[in-house]
Parts: sequence; structure tokens; C-alpha cells
Amino acid sequence: MNKKQISELKEFYYKELINDVIPFWQNNSVDWEYGGFLDFLDREGKPLSTDKGGWVQGRAVWVFSTLYKEIEQKEEWLKVAENGVKFLRNHLRRAEDGRMFFEVTREGKPLVMRRYLFSEIFAAIGLAAYSEISGDKKALEEAKELYQMIETLPAKMEAKIDPETRQFRGHSMTMMLISLCQIMRQADPENTQKYNDKIDNQIDELFTYFVKPDLEALLETVEPDGSMSEGPEGRCVNPGHAIETAWFILEEAQFRNDTKLIERTLPIIDWSLELGWDKKYGGIFSFVDVEGKQPAQIEWDMKYWWPHCESVYALLLSYNLTGKETYREWFEKLHDYTWKHFPDRENGEWFGYLRRDGSVQVDLKGNHYKGPFHIPRFLIKMYKLLEKMENDKK
Repeated sequence: MNKKQISELKEFYYKELINDVIPFWQNNSVDWEYGGFLDFLDREGKPLSTDKGGWVQGRAVWVFSTLYKEIEQKEEWLKVAENGVKFLRNHLRRAEDGRMFFEVTREGKPLVMRRYLFSEIFAAIGLAAYSEISGDKKALEEAKELYQMIETLPAKMEAKIDPETRQFRGHSMTMMLISLCQIMRQADPENTQKYNDKIDNQIDELFTYFVKPDLEALLETVEPDGSMSEGPEGRCVNPGHAIETAWFILEEAQFRNDTKLIERTLPIIDWSLELGWDKKYGGIFSFVDVEGKQPAQIEWDMKYWWPHCESVYALLLSYNLTGKETYREWFEKLHDYTWKHFPDRENGEWFGYLRRDGSVQVDLKGNHYKGPFHIPRFLIKMYKLLEKMENDKK
């Protein structure tokens, strides 16, 4: 990839971020009256419901804080992040134990609490990122409190499935803790070693239990000893999750200048693309069965927005780290598919849910899962990586 191509791509990703995606969320999602972010939005950005998702609140704070830090110190982005932090503090935490709700009303009244600690993780990354740009020391302390809760609470929680009958290890928490620790380390450098140790632990757990070279796959769910669990759940591969995990680890390897870790991680991307790429219509399947059987998920062949975000970035990062043409070719193929099918050029932002053939299944722009996070994060990451690649060519 020559300097001209890199510069053109950098300009393209910057414009998509600044002129399309961020304005959509800033104009339609930010709730200046009650605080936080609306997320259940139709194609034009009008609310289909005013109830607010817990994941979205922390994720959006992270996005606007990161925009301020990495792209430009716009006062409006700082104010949006601050507005989100106030809502987190005043409404998202349950008083008796400090846990974060999965869903609240527009005003912040409790609706849904889930056993998963994802709302807590996203609140922690938002608060940590906000502490870096605002000078708000309380935000970092709140992030550290949540981190401690995330570390200790799982052992005290009732299991989803009766452990006397069947026990599982799930990939999701392993991958999310890697990202959480990377963000916490950035905001809390005094405790770098603690976060490094946790990242090491999670990477070891990933390769010990979930990465299966004999199957050429990263499995979503395994038995406690890492063996395949019963039925479709045990055979399930989520290509987007696997590739997202891979780029978390590749960034860690880059941070540590660890070439062996890069080499160990790249096969996860190779396997996931081989399993997940739809050879008939293009794009990445949501779920696949590692043995080629029918996946249990009825939406298995849909094309979701976020796996394509994660894959395009992972491939450009892999190409930059290795110089291998196979990653450049895959990057171009995924880039072309993604930008052909997902953006809504009439109303801004992206469609999130496509049928297998690439046509739009659901034209809403937001819900409690699809908010201002995967696409803005992807665009920020792409812009910064392309900026680095451009500078390296000088």
C-alpha cells in the first residue's frame, strides 16, 4: 500500500467519522434534558422508545472522551461526555450494591438489571477515558471501584446454568477484560503492573481454553477444562468476537513489542475469516458451527455491522504489523463489502442488520446494543492507524 493510497484512506475515514457518524449520534442521541443518551432510534434518528440502555451510556462516554483526546479538543465533545457521566453517576448505579442497570427510563428510573457485568465494564471504560480529558479525579476512582467489582463479584453470583449439571467457560468476559485493562492502564498508569498481570492472565486463559488449533477455531463456549461442550453451543464460533479479541491482543503485542505474541494471534484472524466469510454473497456470518452443521442461532447467516467493523480494522492492523499481502487483500475485500452495504447515505450512519444477501433486514439505527460505539471506535482506530502508516512512509 503506497503513501497515496494510505492518505486517501485516512481522509476517507476521517470524513466518515466527523461528517456522518458522529453528527448522527450527537444530534439525535444526546439527551440534554435528562442526561445520558437515547439509543432506540429509527432510520432518521427519531426515538422509537425513550428508555435507555445501560451499555450505551458508558460506551458513548468513552467515544466522546476519545474523540476529544485523539481527534480534536472540541468543547462540545467534552460537554457531551460530561452529560453522560452525570447520568451514569445519578441514575445508572443501584444504590445498595453499586451495580449498573441494563435498562432505565429516560429519567433514569430502574427497569432491568442483568447478571452479566457488561454495563459495569462499559461504565468503567467511559469513566476512565473521561478522567483523562477532564481532570475529574473522582471519575478515575469510580472506574477503579467498578474494576474491583468486576474482579470480585462473579465468584459471588448465582450461576446462569446449574453447575451441578453442567459448567461452562464463556469467551466474552475473557476478551472484554483484556480491553478493559488496556483502557484502565492508560488512565491509571500508577497501577500498570496490576493491569499487565491481568491482561497476561486473560491471554493465557484464552489460548489455554478457547483457542483450538486442531479445529482451527476460537470457540465461544467450552467446558471448564477447555474441552468442547455438548451440542451446538459447544461447536459455536462467533467470527466477529474472535476477530475483535485478536485485535485486542495484537494491540497489546504492539504495545509490548512482542513479535511472538503477534505470530501466535494471527491464526485466529485467518481461521475466523475462513469459517465466517460468506463465499456466495460476501460478508461475515454472525455465527458458524465449527463442524459445518446447522448453527442453533436462527440469525446465524445475517450480516451484523459490528463484526465488519472489527474485521476491517483487524486486517489493516495485521497488514501494518506483518506487511503480508494476504492481509492487504482481505482488508480491501472487507473494506469494499462494508462500505457498499452498511452506510445509509440518505439519513446518515449505518444500517446494523442485513440479510444474508446484503439487503436491509431492519432499518433502525440504534437499540440497546447498536449505539455510538462500534462504528465510531472503528473509525477512530482506522484514522489513527492510517495516520501512523502515513507518517511511517515519510
